[in-house]
Amino acid sequence: MQPATAKWYDRRDSVFIEFCVADSKDVKVNFDKTKCGFSCTGGTDNVKHENQIDLFEAIDENECKHKRTDRSVLCYLRKAQPGKAWPRLTKEKAKLSWLSVDFNNWKDWEDDSDEEMGNFDQFSDMMNNMGGDEDLPDLDGADDDESADSDDEKMPDLE
Repeated sequence: MQPATAKWYDRRDSVFIEFCVADSKDVKVNFDKTKCGFSCTGGTDNVKHENQIDLFEAIDENECKHKRTDRSVLCYLRKAQPGKAWPRLTKEKAKLSWLSVDFNNWKDWEDDSDEEMGNFDQFSDMMNNMGGDEDLPDLDGADDDESADSDDEKMPDLE
């Protein structure tokens, strides 16, 4: 028996784990308050897979679901404390060789909140209301082409 390769990503109120097992059979997914268990038989050679994950934070096991496709099993884990980011999936900081972050689905939802967008809109409005060219002081002939700098001499041609 070996662990199935898995990818995970974080959302505001949930965490998703995708167990990448093609042609899975006998899929069993168990959700506990702080754990997630997965087992199946998969592939053309009917390899048995089993994963046990001690989760970073608690989940609402009654709201968790999973869906099997021909290529993988996607698990939806509802966070017990929505709005709190998970820096990692597991309780322990140890790197698991079979687990990786799903960067294709990862989203920094903390930065995309409505409150943050509201602050950005306020910042944009402030920048737009700061005024334009009429507030700039006269730079005493900075646009005059007649004033020549000492380094404006003609350069010799390259040979």
